[in-house]
Amino acid sequence: MANTKKVTKKDLFREVIALATENGRQDLVDFAKHEIELLESKAGKTTLTATQKENENIKATILAELERIATPVTISDLQAQSLALKDFSNQKISALLKQLVDTKQVVKVTDKKKSYFSIAD
Repeated sequence: MANTKKVTKKDLFREVIALATENGRQDLVDFAKHEIELLESKAGKTTLTATQKENENIKATILAELERIATPVTISDLQAQSLALKDFSNQKISALLKQLVDTKQVVKVTDKKKSYFSIAD
């Protein structure tokens, strides 16, 4: 199978501009240019949502608690030993710990089907 490049919306709008220019359709050219501008401004947005901001704060709390505890702990143990994390669900803590493991801030060790988490060195 040939190695084909995926055609993006931006590519399609550029083709519309080329065809519309050949046919003297300035209205289509203006429309396509505007659509390209919208796509570029949308791609440039990197602001965090309210939930993402809250999750960043929770991850900072998790890191602080793991540092305070200083021994590998399970999620349940982490929640039991932390007043700040006890009200969050096990699933939420698990998802945030996975993100911290992916960024190599936290180490995950599995022993007999139990996962233990600690601060990365």
